Amino acid sequence: MVEQKKLTLTTPSEREIVMTREFDAPRELVFEAHTKCEHLNKWWGPRKYSFELCEMDFRPGGTWRFVERDKEGNEWGFRGEVREILRPERIVQTFEWEGMPGHISVDTLTLEDLGGGRTKLTSHSVFDSKEDRDGMLQSGMEEGAGETYDRLAEFVQTLKR
Repeated sequence: MVEQKKLTLTTPSEREIVMTREFDAPRELVFEAHTKCEHLNKWWGPRKYSFELCEMDFRPGGTWRFVERDKEGNEWGFRGEVREILRPERIVQTFEWEGMPGHISVDTLTLEDLGGGRTKLTSHSVFDSKEDRDGMLQSGMEEGAGETYDRLAEFVQTLKR
């Protein structure tokens, strides 16, 4: 098995965050892992939280909502709207943490086939303001996204079987 590459995060402008990660799995499987609650509940979010709710209408114009919970019972909700799907290459959607309503990013997930059953995932988020982008960076999202993508790397191995 090829060694997994870890998450890389950059801020190419004051309103953007770009995260990249390579996976030892074909892009069709990495894409599929993003399309259904039965998959997302196995990998979305840090391990310290339980994935309590997943509602997803995976089509352009469809909406999604996820809720995660910590051991003390605190919950965090996230929601968005799917804007574009180009299977198995790209998903464009909005992202909003319910704890700060109205602060919405537009996230473009791009999956590049690297050959040999490997995929490069790029997540490009554009925020309304520098303050919104900085708030996301200060929320601990880099650590959370890193662990989430580690879990995704593990999960897509189960889809390969």
